[in-house]
Amino acid sequence: MKTENIIFFEELGRDDVARVGGKNASLGEMIQNLTRLGVKVPAGFATSAQAYRDFLKVDHLDQRLAELLAPLDIENLAQLAECGAKARKWILEANFSEIFKADLKIAYDTLEQRLGHDFSLAVRSSATAEDLPEASFAGQQETFLNVRGFEGMLQKIKEVFASLYTDRAIAYRVHHGFAHEDVALSAGIQKMVRSDEAAAGVMFTLDTETGSNEVIFITSNYGLGELLVQGSINPDEFYVYKTGLKKGHQAILSRRLGQKQQRMIYNTDPGEALVKVEKVPEDLQHKFSLTDAEITALAQFALTIEAHYGCPMDIEWAKDGQAGELYIVQARPETVKSRQDQQTLSRFNLLEKGPVLTVGRSIGQKIGQGKARVVKGLADIQKVEVGDVLVTDMTDPDWEPVMKRAAAIVTNRGGRTCHAAIIARELGIPAVVGCSTATNDIKDGEAVTVSCAEGEEGTVYQGLLKFEHTQLHVDRMPKLPFKISMNVGTPDRAFDFCQLPNQGVGLARLEFIINRNIGIHPNALLNFDRLKPELQAEIKKRTMAYASPVDFYVKRLAEGIATLGAAFYPKPVIVRLSDFKSNEYANLLGGDLYEPKEENPMLGFRGASRYVAASFKACFALECQAVKIVREQMGLSNVEVMIPFVRTVTEAKNVIAALAENGLKRGENGLRLIMMCEIPSNALLADQFLQYFDGFSIGSNDLTQLTLGLDRDSGLVAEAFDERNEAVKMLLQMAIDACRKQGKYIGICGQGPSDHPDLALWLMEQGIDAISLNPDTVVSTWLFLGEASADQD
Repeated sequence: MKTENIIFFEELGRDDVARVGGKNASLGEMIQNLTRLGVKVPAGFATSAQAYRDFLKVDHLDQRLAELLAPLDIENLAQLAECGAKARKWILEANFSEIFKADLKIAYDTLEQRLGHDFSLAVRSSATAEDLPEASFAGQQETFLNVRGFEGMLQKIKEVFASLYTDRAIAYRVHHGFAHEDVALSAGIQKMVRSDEAAAGVMFTLDTETGSNEVIFITSNYGLGELLVQGSINPDEFYVYKTGLKKGHQAILSRRLGQKQQRMIYNTDPGEALVKVEKVPEDLQHKFSLTDAEITALAQFALTIEAHYGCPMDIEWAKDGQAGELYIVQARPETVKSRQDQQTLSRFNLLEKGPVLTVGRSIGQKIGQGKARVVKGLADIQKVEVGDVLVTDMTDPDWEPVMKRAAAIVTNRGGRTCHAAIIARELGIPAVVGCSTATNDIKDGEAVTVSCAEGEEGTVYQGLLKFEHTQLHVDRMPKLPFKISMNVGTPDRAFDFCQLPNQGVGLARLEFIINRNIGIHPNALLNFDRLKPELQAEIKKRTMAYASPVDFYVKRLAEGIATLGAAFYPKPVIVRLSDFKSNEYANLLGGDLYEPKEENPMLGFRGASRYVAASFKACFALECQAVKIVREQMGLSNVEVMIPFVRTVTEAKNVIAALAENGLKRGENGLRLIMMCEIPSNALLADQFLQYFDGFSIGSNDLTQLTLGLDRDSGLVAEAFDERNEAVKMLLQMAIDACRKQGKYIGICGQGPSDHPDLALWLMEQGIDAISLNPDTVVSTWLFLGEASADQD
């Protein structure tokens, strides 16, 4: 239809932001260009920005609004609320012109002909200043769902127009330097996707925490997507590896089960609200809201959209529960992480710990602290002063004028794409969301430290703790004659740590993944049917989202390994198979049923001896299965295997045979097998051990304590523990010489080089291939060695 008031989406493109706002222009762009590539976008039309301006000219409404807002001080919340309410009232009382209503009727009838009689609409806002690189305007205006009938549509269009003058939208424009009169509004009228009978969510074509462009981050909840955006629920979360997806590999790196206790659905009760919130059935709460096939399909959509726009994207999606189809309902440029300087890394490091008050999802990779202000409603929000920590159930968009005062935000509810998370990122402050009971755990007025610098889990500590903040310029690192890799404990920080200067991962501990991501003894999962009912019930609760308890173990292991492999790809990632001692394995759920009670577990049933023991052989097979999935199905052949605590040459021979029996044969598909050199016998008989391995990685912790005959955990003899002892260095030299003689890899992954830069220098001088350092010492040690190397030249 040809009119200045109405434009159907298929007639729009990305250059039409001035006509219909960023959101509607983007919908048109995708329908025009991406439908043929398989991206499905619901049909609809937009009212023009000119129609909005013409509407405001009636009775000089535009002049009255300008006069109302000119003297406004947005820091005066009472004045802001009064002006906002008056502006919205004026707009809602104004009348649409007969020409505009006639054009809307023609557009509605046209859409009805396309869709049939039984349909409902989403009426969304699309401002001419939103989705810009410097400001997203996300959540500033209103969206209305399940709108029915022409009259219902008219009313919601007017309410969308009025929402340009919500308190938060007024304040946001002032904060970002936009004149009120320069921003116009377009209403997007779009066919509703019946996600009330399925699921909906948000996805980003980068990692929202680290800014890594290697992954697609997807969130999902049952029902309409509004609760997820508001932060009312803790959604499922998925990471998909872009390179693997492009190559056709299995590319889902991780799946995190959300609580999903509520969902928003259509309300069919006459005279009631258009939508309502209901409890999600218990069994669905413990299942993922998307299948692997659907996660992959959404990720493909995301790749296609990002490739077309040429920048990282923030995308809203919905699944139609009646048709079973996936749709894209919004797409806009990501405006926070993609704008950060990739050559300068900002690092926060907590220097001490205190009592933990609450934990949740970490947003922002920073540390903030101040007095806690527990806000339970709009009346409390004015208590928040500059430098306070805002603690609440969930943030309200109308609080945004005050949220900028906060040093950090803590919420009971919400996930990493909720309102609180989005605003925290824009403000550059840390947030811990989805804590469940933060408003009860934290007392109003008490001093707290909010740490989002320790991984996916954010922690609120009691007291003002010491921390440091450093800026690292990673484009200025000197060249070294050997490689520096990293010891990475858990996968949740992999895409953070990989941005540090590095040549891969020299040590990834599988037992850390088992402890944090699984928490159940593998034998308890293998023997599930024989367990007592109480233990079965607890294991079933934890593993319900997976096909079986064993499937849970293998997939969770594979996800952890794959996340490390993908973050550092194509650099080598050396994964050490599990090296729990018996007392540590016993601490896992069900572990006490299978573990011996040993006087000295450090020298007992651990490492390679476990792998070939009848009581652990099946557990070892699960570890091998997970590694095979990562290397073969996910294409991450940079993952290498390391075997710990190999006491004898016979044990080395047997464990290599066990690996081959489980499909991990040395040399196949480029597989390198590395042995931990951490027992004096390993260095003394290095030539014999190296017959079975492609190299050594020196474990200086165990090697030192076994050489000096002391317990490294005993405070009584701790002063004697020193990796620089001449006896230890003699064994280190023997291992290095043996590997160099045979042309095999020789590295070190123990604590020594991280604690003692002079030891790192000595190792470099001896010709070691690589040292693997703790992430917090990589830059300082690298610079120290660079300076020392330059002095030698």
